[in-house]
Amino acid sequence: MMEEGDRKDAAPGGEPIISVEQVVVETEKIAQKGLTNDYLAGLARNEPYVSIENLRAGYGKMEVLHDFNLQVAKNQSLCLIGPNGAGKSTILHSIFGFTNIFSGSIKIDGEDITRLTPNEKLKKSGIAYILQDQSVFPGMTVEENLWMGGYLMDSPQEAKEKAEQIFEKYPRLAERRNQKARVLSGGERRLLEISRALVMEPEVLLVDEPSIGLEPRFIDMVFEILDDLQHGEGKTIIMVEQNAKKGLEFADIGYVLVSGETAIAGPGDELLENPDVGRLFLGG
Repeated sequence: MMEEGDRKDAAPGGEPIISVEQVVVETEKIAQKGLTNDYLAGLARNEPYVSIENLRAGYGKMEVLHDFNLQVAKNQSLCLIGPNGAGKSTILHSIFGFTNIFSGSIKIDGEDITRLTPNEKLKKSGIAYILQDQSVFPGMTVEENLWMGGYLMDSPQEAKEKAEQIFEKYPRLAERRNQKARVLSGGERRLLEISRALVMEPEVLLVDEPSIGLEPRFIDMVFEILDDLQHGEGKTIIMVEQNAKKGLEFADIGYVLVSGETAIAGPGDELLENPDVGRLFLGG
């Protein structure tokens, strides 16, 4: 689960811009001073649904996040960008329960969930994690993969009923319900991964690199699906996205991370127009 720190960030065309180490140094130079909780609360309409306060977390004994704070409102989306190794995925891991928490708190709708297990967070707190890695079961059918999304439900029938609702919503999956997941295109697999997470009817979606490995046409499709889940179904979305431009275009709020801390935060569209963010993360 550790993030790599030795690659170079690349422009949309694939050419290296500057090294990760240089990005870290440059980001620290332009970091906002006095980035307060009041400011973060304002970005979340002063109604935080997901809040993280002074979180120190990591893997084993190694601390990756240092007094990290986050606030996002219900029906909002937040995108985390930054150089490799900044701690972006560690934030998602911490919310879902995959890290060691040394101090601080994570709350959903005011309820402290810091120490809950991943299963408890999914079933009781309505948090679903959509992994960055290909996580479908290739030897199972599309339908069986959806049923697996309801493994914490009280009965298999509940999962099957929810799967039918998803097939009604996404005809593209319904057409392939009896086919093995291995035959799906990259975009269809990502749709299946998202849909499987929806079986438990979560309120919060943690989305790790939704565009990774996808052709441009499928990237657009995935972001259209996420947009519908936020604005059509009222989901709260926290995502990590290496394609910073696409992530900030989508998200209401953007956080730029460096070395386990937030360097810059603001509305997504404002960060898109920030020349320093553009120079370091948007390839221009």
